[in-house]
Amino acid sequence: MIDKKKLYSTAAKPETAVLVAVSTQKQNAEKTKEYLEELAFLATTLGVETVQTFTQNLERADIRTYTGKGKLEEILIYVTANPVDMILYDDDLTPSQVRNLEAVFKDIKVVDRSLLILSIFAMRAQTAQSKLQVELAQYQYMYPRLTRLWTHLSRQSGAGVGMRGPGETELETDRRIVKDRIAFLKEKLEKVDRQSVTRRKERDRLVRVAIVGYTNVGKSTLMRSLSKADVFAENKLFATVDSTVRKVNMENIPFLLTDTVGFIRKLPTTLIESFKSTLDEVREADILLHVVDISHPSFEEHLDVVNKTLEEIGAANKPSILVFNKIDLYNPAFNHEEPEEEQLPQENVLEQLKRSYIADKADHVVFISAEKKENIEELRNVLFAQVKEKHFSIYPNWLDLGYTAVQTEE
Repeated sequence: MIDKKKLYSTAAKPETAVLVAVSTQKQNAEKTKEYLEELAFLATTLGVETVQTFTQNLERADIRTYTGKGKLEEILIYVTANPVDMILYDDDLTPSQVRNLEAVFKDIKVVDRSLLILSIFAMRAQTAQSKLQVELAQYQYMYPRLTRLWTHLSRQSGAGVGMRGPGETELETDRRIVKDRIAFLKEKLEKVDRQSVTRRKERDRLVRVAIVGYTNVGKSTLMRSLSKADVFAENKLFATVDSTVRKVNMENIPFLLTDTVGFIRKLPTTLIESFKSTLDEVREADILLHVVDISHPSFEEHLDVVNKTLEEIGAANKPSILVFNKIDLYNPAFNHEEPEEEQLPQENVLEQLKRSYIADKADHVVFISAEKKENIEELRNVLFAQVKEKHFSIYPNWLDLGYTAVQTEE
């Protein structure tokens, strides 16, 4: 008879992590807590389980070890007593901070926010172009931090005038390899970019609509609803890394609808640079559908993050429709501008939102639930009005050519 107690699972156990953040004058304790929740969500996307969080109030992060000495010792005591695979920091660490922290935590991985996001992008990338973009971003992130990779070799280095130890030699070799790889990837991406520009020029005859927004706000679900296409959607951060383009017809007027990569707070600059060609889909769009998860307590901050990123890439002044999604999950308590006694019951949330200050945040505002298909028809009407206006500016004689209006399938 088999002793079941001796049986054990051979499935790989998920990696575990502790999260570390610092509250400063620019980032209060409430914001820090929210950012740590987002960091935990990022970790979950990679299959990493959060087991503990540490925060500290400082005027600014310690230049040597991010947290102060006392908090550092507290974290060290915890990870020494408990099985922990990595320590995740909610901000970018400098090369010297990483080097100092790795000396303290020995065999435990030290990962900052940018490296975590880069890892997710690497996991999500599907096309050859996005894989090149992520690899370039990874090497650009890695290059200034290479010193930490060869610290074990420095002990072998000789001393004295004219002496060059193997640690230093290998480090220089590695820097040269990485530098050459960065140059190669940039050159390869330039070729891909030129091909992308050619493809986009071929589409210039059609109106282009790009869906933008914070990560995990329901862009892909909305894309699927509007285009009737089978587009991947998942309740995880950065479920979409590659741009997806679909041709849509409304009343026999065709246009292109593009689902783009989501934005996030503290998005690594190397990713923005590497994904230039993907972001060109946003820059060159005629109309933007800016999707916001209104059920999130910090939806207004998410709105600002996306607007700031659009400004950085030169796409802030495009005609746009502000789409507040997930009204089925909306909690009226988030709407602090509305007096509590004037708030309507949950079943009338759509009417409440239309009368609230949120409805005045842009010229064109629509409240929907892409998942439940609530109020999608109003969004279709608002979108079609803008597409139609742009289309007839390109083809003023469209109706004279004999085209008849045909409604899209529901």
